[in-house]
Amino acid sequence: MVGSSYIELHRLTLEELSGVVNLYPWYGAARMELCTRMSRMGGWSPSQFADEALYVPDRSRIERLLRGSSDCSDKDVKELVAALLEGGASEGGVRVVGGDYFSQAQYDKVSRGQDSIFARMAAKAPKDAPSEDESAAEMAERFPTETLARIFAEQGRSDEARRIYSRLVLDIPEKSAYFASLIDNLK
Repeated sequence: MVGSSYIELHRLTLEELSGVVNLYPWYGAARMELCTRMSRMGGWSPSQFADEALYVPDRSRIERLLRGSSDCSDKDVKELVAALLEGGASEGGVRVVGGDYFSQAQYDKVSRGQDSIFARMAAKAPKDAPSEDESAAEMAERFPTETLARIFAEQGRSDEARRIYSRLVLDIPEKSAYFASLIDNLK
């Protein structure tokens, strides 16, 4: 900063300039200077420039900055091609979206004997799993609902539906007449 009555924007660091913009949000010249510096550095996306353009009186200057900042020339193409040809094509693995990240060979190289614990647990799981009838009865005991009773009735399991309706009669006494009529309809 030079002088005591004004700020010389061109001499401020980027951090100081950002501070000025935060202190004085409607200071268009400071925002324009910030946009100019950021376009030189290439640190902002077009949407950030659009946000800053709201506070600048002449938005065409920001548009010129954006159009002029992208270097579309092919002056470095020869160097890039030469570097690519010298290095040779690297053999990279093809990654399939949703596929395994590691190949089977890579996994076999790092796997140990302890890795089979989960495989043993998975092999035991079907034997230890409760039967379908046991889990349905258990669910009916834990979560007796009218919907579950209706589902059992539609499936032809009227005994289980009656058991749930009887439990609901005890749990919700104000609807006991309603549940009693549903029990009678099941018989």
